[in-house]
Amino acid sequence: MMDTLEKDPADGSASRAAEDDLAPQAGLAPRIGKRERTKANNREAILNAAQEVFGELGYGAATVRDIIRKTGLASGTFYNYFKSKEEVFEALMDRGALRLRPRIREQRLKSKTLQEFIYNAYHTYFLDLHDDIANYRMLQRNSGAVRVRMSTPEVLAGFDEIRKYIEEYIQAGKLAELDAEFLSAAAIGIASELGDRMLMREEFDVEGATNFSVNLLFGGLPALSEAAQNKK
Repeated sequence: MMDTLEKDPADGSASRAAEDDLAPQAGLAPRIGKRERTKANNREAILNAAQEVFGELGYGAATVRDIIRKTGLASGTFYNYFKSKEEVFEALMDRGALRLRPRIREQRLKSKTLQEFIYNAYHTYFLDLHDDIANYRMLQRNSGAVRVRMSTPEVLAGFDEIRKYIEEYIQAGKLAELDAEFLSAAAIGIASELGDRMLMREEFDVEGATNFSVNLLFGGLPALSEAAQNKK
């Protein structure tokens, strides 16, 4: 018996529901309908516009009207996705975390030791900082709002993953029984503060920032001093 074709209400084209169901089994990515693509594109357009507006005007001075004007979308379209500029700002923070977390997780799986993982995690973060510098500079300009909104779900989940990775090393006997929460906060704090400073510099040294962070975390000032001497 042949499968029946159903009309897609989003674009009026026929959608083969049965074929879509089989696509994942055949190793193919499921099709995305026109309506879903439009929604995704509109949301991305709003986020990109908000990034520009917050970067130009600052979070405090920016308004929803400023963001809408930058997108070219109708005001009603904006409110289909976000209730306020606060929600847009939090979504921008989550977008970065959603992009970064899988990359950090990948480095965790590839690394054989804690020091190798921390090195790879720092390198991944600083490289992401370099590649998405416009967004990070926007967040830096609005650092007050960032610190107030560090409790977004994705950001908290990212912090929690780092803590769990450290706990795994402690439980495996590869690390002394330290306070995993304090250690993860210190590791993240180093990356955040060095990243902020690097954004202010003309030269963006990913390798230098990575090595400095690892030496500081694992060896403190003696390790930093030794590294500095070896450069001479």
